[in-house]
Parts: sequence; C-alpha cells; structure tokens
Amino acid sequence: MANWFITGVSSGLGLALARAALDRGDSVVGTVRAQADAERFTALAPGRAHAMKLDVTDEAAVQVVYRTAESLAGPMDFIVNNAGRGFTGAIEETSLKDARALFDVNFFGPMAVIKAALPSLRRRRQGHIVNIGSVSGLAAWHGTAIYGATKFALECLGRTLAQEVGPLGIKVTNVAPGGLRTAFSADRLPGAEPTIENYAGTAHLARTTLQGHHGEEPGDPALAAAAILAAVDAPAPPLLLLLGEDALKYAEHEFAMLGGEIALWKDLTLSIAAEAPGPAPAPVIVHG
Repeated sequence: MANWFITGVSSGLGLALARAALDRGDSVVGTVRAQADAERFTALAPGRAHAMKLDVTDEAAVQVVYRTAESLAGPMDFIVNNAGRGFTGAIEETSLKDARALFDVNFFGPMAVIKAALPSLRRRRQGHIVNIGSVSGLAAWHGTAIYGATKFALECLGRTLAQEVGPLGIKVTNVAPGGLRTAFSADRLPGAEPTIENYAGTAHLARTTLQGHHGEEPGDPALAAAAILAAVDAPAPPLLLLLGEDALKYAEHEFAMLGGEIALWKDLTLSIAAEAPGPAPAPVIVHG
C-alpha cells in the first residue's frame, strides 16, 4: 500500500486520481477548500481517505498540512500537485493583479508543496513528485498566455527538480493533459475584464472554444488517472507524460515548429561565436 498526498481532490482529475489510488488499496491525503468537500472525500474510503482543508497559496499552511498528513498517514510515496485554476484573456486585457494571483495558485502553490515534501523525501531517499500541468504549458495558444505561462513555469520547475533530486532517489513526472471532461471549462472559468474588441478573432476564441465545447472534451478523467498510475508504477517513469490525442497533436506541432525555426536560423545562431584566441606568444628570452 502506498501513501499519496494530492492537492485539489474536490473534483476533476484530482478526485479521479484519488479514487483510482483508493480503489487499489492505497491511502490518500487530499486537500480541499470546503468542509462539505472534505466530508464527501473521507466517505470514499474511511480510514484511508483523509481530507485536509488547504489554500495552497498560504505557504505556512502548506508546511503545517504536509507535516500533519505524514503524522496521520505515514511517509508519503507520491506527492501530486493538482490544485490549480484556469484563466483566459488577451495579455493586454489581463491585469498584473490577476496574473500574479494565477501564478500564486498554479506555480507558487506547487512550489510550496514541493518544498514542504522534500526534507522527508531526502531523508528516505525515495518518493515521486507528480506535477499536473497542461499541454498549454508546452504549446502556446492565444487567449491562454497567463495560464500557459504558469504551466510553462511548472514544466521548467519539474524538469529542473528532476535533475536536482534524481541522484537522491526521488523521481519527478510532469503530466500534460489535453482537454478532460471536468468542470475546468465550465461557466466559472475566470477571464480578463474588460475585454477589447480587437481580440475577438484571436484571444477571445479561447474562452468561447473552451466553454462552447464543455462536456465534449476528448479525455476521460478516470482513464487519465489510470494512465498516471501506470506511469508512476513503471520502473523508469517518464519525465513528461502527455495525456490525450489532442495533447499529442498540439505538442508535436509545437515541437516541429520550433525545430524548423532552429534549423532555419542555425547559421545566424552560430554567427556570434567569439574569435578563437590565437596561440600564446613565445616567451621573450633576454640574453645578458
């Protein structure tokens, strides 16, 4: 039996992953924002499903909740940064206040959880950190710049973390789902206000597309959860796990575009090489 710490288990992929872990006999400490959600979660598997209220933007609270979780359930084997929220809007429309608030939840929250977990993981020389990002953190899409930026940042954090803690026996996996049939794109999806009409044909399409196809997303959260379990159980788990046909398509298209740009401008890239130093001058010998 493994122990899991999963943020944001009230609904969506977080709840699906918690259910999948509980169904196979594991123990899960999941964080929620409301007491009603806590009660529903603990009822899933009394004695193995533990809910704790947490705002991941409160760094001190993250430290306390994580220590309490280990006291309650034991050392954690899997730490999953799932809590987060979406946001749409053109860059010009988005206030710095809204952008900072989104980074607090989607980037600094996961970073706080990682920092809370690492001392215990380092002592035991084992554990697996899973960051739930998005294909939007790999492939840019107009209207999702700030959301995507938080996920780009989380992607970099996870990749760098893997280099730092791999020698200590700690594993890291960044998960990049495409569209999942969750409440993510429902009417409560935050967006920039006021809007600017000039962006109707670009940035505003993100919101209308997401909300217009709510409930039609191609990915099943339960199957996504099963895929994550399969990945983390593998002897050599992936650093990056794409989930969904749409995630694969958008990522491959983005990487092909970047590869083409790199190749096209290769000569100019290499043109800035500093002149190689010449041979050292021969010593001057003065004969007296």
